[in-house]
Amino acid sequence: MSWDIRPDREQEYFEFVVREFIPGVQRLGFELSDAWATVFGDHPQILVGAVASSASKARQILQSDEWKALNSQLQDFVKNYSFKIVEARGGFQF
Repeated sequence: MSWDIRPDREQEYFEFVVREFIPGVQRLGFELSDAWATVFGDHPQILVGAVASSASKARQILQSDEWKALNSQLQDFVKNYSFKIVEARGGFQF
């Protein structure tokens, strides 16, 4: 997943991510694997990797009402959000 934090919502964003988003993602069955912040350049400000036990499990999570609610809350604090599902191969990958 990648996104940019809305400049006027930074404090609330960090509180939401720590208190609700990360625990919620983990509760749904994702294991957070990476978190990157871009400090310079024209790229998404935040890049987060999460791993599920299978691609079908990831799709199931992403279709759940709990994920939709959590993701909807995230949208209040970010812009330029995107995500994709890729098969985990081990090691660093985009």
